[in-house]
Amino acid sequence: MEVFALVGPSGTGKSHRALIVAHEHNIDSIIDDGILIKDSKIIAGHSAKKEPSKIQAVRRAIFMHPEHAEEVRDAIQTVKPNRILVLGTSDNMVEKIVNILELPPITKIIRIEDIATKEEIAKARESRLKEGKHIIPVPTIELKPHFSGYMIDPLEIFFKKPQTKRRKIGEKSIVRPTFSYYGKLLISDAAIAAIVDYVATNELSITRTSQIKIKNFQEKDKEKGISISLDVTIRYGISIWDIVRQTQTRVKAMVEQMTGLTVREVNVAVKSLSID
Repeated sequence: MEVFALVGPSGTGKSHRALIVAHEHNIDSIIDDGILIKDSKIIAGHSAKKEPSKIQAVRRAIFMHPEHAEEVRDAIQTVKPNRILVLGTSDNMVEKIVNILELPPITKIIRIEDIATKEEIAKARESRLKEGKHIIPVPTIELKPHFSGYMIDPLEIFFKKPQTKRRKIGEKSIVRPTFSYYGKLLISDAAIAAIVDYVATNELSITRTSQIKIKNFQEKDKEKGISISLDVTIRYGISIWDIVRQTQTRVKAMVEQMTGLTVREVNVAVKSLSID
């Protein structure tokens, strides 16, 4: 295992550039603010960004809690990364993290001044101070299950301000995972409908679906989530109320997990009964 470090003062854009550095040096894992990330997925740890005070955040970031450090050490042994990038505000900090996590000595230290201009660093500082923005270097779709209730409504963040006339509501649902290499993702309503159909019919009590419709909620030209409506056919003898409630819960959970969209409501209409 080879260990790299990315060092720079707080708020200078280290987390923002971590994926770029990892990509350039063929690094498959990142340790940032108490979290172990591998192949753009959160593997273990607890984010210092959720701590209520700066002192607690620092303690979390350098793995001062024994159970936290042990969890991440065990995860590293399990996933066996080839290269790890450790982020920190100083050489001393990254050395301390490496020692606590029992990693090999650091091979190379990369400084934020070497990969970002003065203007870019200044802009990152301004964003941190004025807007309080913190970045975690994984796709937002991956973040959502780990930060329930922590993120602002994702659709409000993801949508760019339109330069031309807004598309028709329901035509497409657009998600932009800010911390991903892959740029903008366009998730068509047909893709969401396919997920809904799979989740609904995976329950043996529902024999088929039809008329799956996806609509967007908007408030003052801002996207506020999606609405899903579907008609279903259920087997005769099954409690309609119970199966509808279960379907609503499962569809909402799976669509949010797979797309990162906020599902505001799921409307299920039982249109017919199936008799074996």
